[in-house]
Amino acid sequence: MSGFFKDKRVVVTGGAGFLGKYVIEGLERRGCENILVPEIEKFDLTKMDNIVRMYDEMNPDVVIHLAAVVGGIGANQEHPGKFFYENLVMGVQLIEAGRLRNIEKFVAIGTICAYPKFTPVPFKEDDIWNGYPEETNAAYGLAKKMLLAQSQAYRDEYGFNSIFLLPVNLYGPGDNFDPASSHVIPALIKKCVDAIEAGDDHIVCWGTGEVSREFIYASDAAEGILLATEHYNGSEPVNIGAGFEIKINELVGKIAKLTGFDGEIRWDSSKPDGQPRRRLDVSRAKEFFGFEAKTSFDEGLKATIDWYVSKS
Repeated sequence: MSGFFKDKRVVVTGGAGFLGKYVIEGLERRGCENILVPEIEKFDLTKMDNIVRMYDEMNPDVVIHLAAVVGGIGANQEHPGKFFYENLVMGVQLIEAGRLRNIEKFVAIGTICAYPKFTPVPFKEDDIWNGYPEETNAAYGLAKKMLLAQSQAYRDEYGFNSIFLLPVNLYGPGDNFDPASSHVIPALIKKCVDAIEAGDDHIVCWGTGEVSREFIYASDAAEGILLATEHYNGSEPVNIGAGFEIKINELVGKIAKLTGFDGEIRWDSSKPDGQPRRRLDVSRAKEFFGFEAKTSFDEGLKATIDWYVSKS
């Protein structure tokens, strides 16, 4: 550990959220003594006057911007306008107000949804502008991608040190298991556990099961973000991932086995699959700041299931 955070005042937007809790744990391990989390009840980060007030009160040296309006395919389809506006306006205004205050560093967290629908696999950062995102989450992906454009423009014109990271789909203990807004892993875990408790002989899953995804354990993603914050000061976007892919039908089989669900898996092909394939090229993160994901997928899934079962 570099000692970078020792005397820094670090604002973590979204610090009370799923990824935020892991980032805060990582900051504490690094000896950061001034970790500041703007509570949503006190600071509405879609409003510039709230952002200015937050900066005035917290006076950060570094901002790690994790706060986002997020959800799975269903939530993105229901709220594309909300997802676009709130994610865009939060990031744009936080960066602008941070520039005006001359904060030392801004860490913008993007999304794999920013990549084009048919990005060659593995996704390389240089391909991010080579097409339109997958339609079901394009509004969210484009809102986040604008923060990359802003970061690069502000570095060029103002010398503002803003970096842009692209984490792949997260999972782990503490994830969001609300069916209205959860992502695929918690949604499938909940389906299997609920079916066992109800004595159901089948579960229904969205799509065909033939698309692939990549997942990173949340504590690993937090470590990647913190390593980048410590060591990376460049304009190029950087993927934060585990560097593998798994088909959704194989994922369902793994989760069913680990939860003990032995019923039938039925596929509702009237529901969208989303992007056809997802797997990141993770070589840039290793080269630029020495990051590699450590948690095996089976180990991470088991820990996530165990956590959920213990809470339900």
